[in-house]
Amino acid sequence: MNSLVLIAVLRSTLRQSTPITLGALSGLFCERVGVINIAIEGMMLTAAYMGYMTNVWTGNLILAVIVAVLSGGLMALLHAWLSIHFKVDQIISGTVINILAVGLTGYFYQPGTVTKGKLQSVAVPVLTDIPIIGDVFFDNGPLTYAAVVLVFAVNIILFRTRWGLRMRAVGEHPRAADTLGINVFAMRYINVVIGGMLAGLGGAYLTLEAVGSFERLMTNGRGFISLAAMIFGKWTPFGGWAAALLFGAANAVQTQIQFSGDVTIPHQFIGMLPYVLTVIVLAGFVGRARPPAAIGRPYETE
Repeated sequence: MNSLVLIAVLRSTLRQSTPITLGALSGLFCERVGVINIAIEGMMLTAAYMGYMTNVWTGNLILAVIVAVLSGGLMALLHAWLSIHFKVDQIISGTVINILAVGLTGYFYQPGTVTKGKLQSVAVPVLTDIPIIGDVFFDNGPLTYAAVVLVFAVNIILFRTRWGLRMRAVGEHPRAADTLGINVFAMRYINVVIGGMLAGLGGAYLTLEAVGSFERLMTNGRGFISLAAMIFGKWTPFGGWAAALLFGAANAVQTQIQFSGDVTIPHQFIGMLPYVLTVIVLAGFVGRARPPAAIGRPYETE
């Protein structure tokens, strides 16, 4: 593999991993406080659509990103309302949101709309001159940079702050947390909404930075792959990021193989590579990973 191909694969790995990284962080915020979130896919899809249409209508990319993030947060608020307030089964609640997102974005989708640009790469002076590393890490779009920064920020929040300690307490033993004066319901509501906003940022990446357009079902299972990455990463930010990079690499490699034209395998089989990897990871590691003890359990005060 020559250096140009290596750089192309590594750049693609980082960019393909960005929405998965943000989705994994989204799931982490929710599940660390005991709320299962399989609605990441629906939150991403809704945010991708709303961000794109805001860009079409206004041409303001910053506003479009904000709308996308808020859209993800709004869908997460619905999930929190159903699963925390009404104590609906959290799997059912997440499934409802996924179906709702597919229906709404499919119904209101307007073929032929023209976007007014997308977020462009921002090269970091001096650092981009570093061989290979500079091209891979320091010449990306703002949302790609944001995803990497958020991994470090969330790790600090989760393991080095009082808020993170309370998150982990609520996810492990909500009754004990309540006894110590922590508002379990508020912690769950706030963290689920934050998780939805992170998923919304992942959706914004798809339409406002990566592609610049919207198509029905364009998330293409990334929300579910994000969950697999979070589990594979054992509910930690760096673990989730590493798993996201692994899935991103699988995507990058299968794309490179298809573009090279040197392989006679049908492209459908090559395109299956990231999803086969997801199945293998789930089959091999889910049983070994220990989730937060109170995950999926509605909390009731005595």
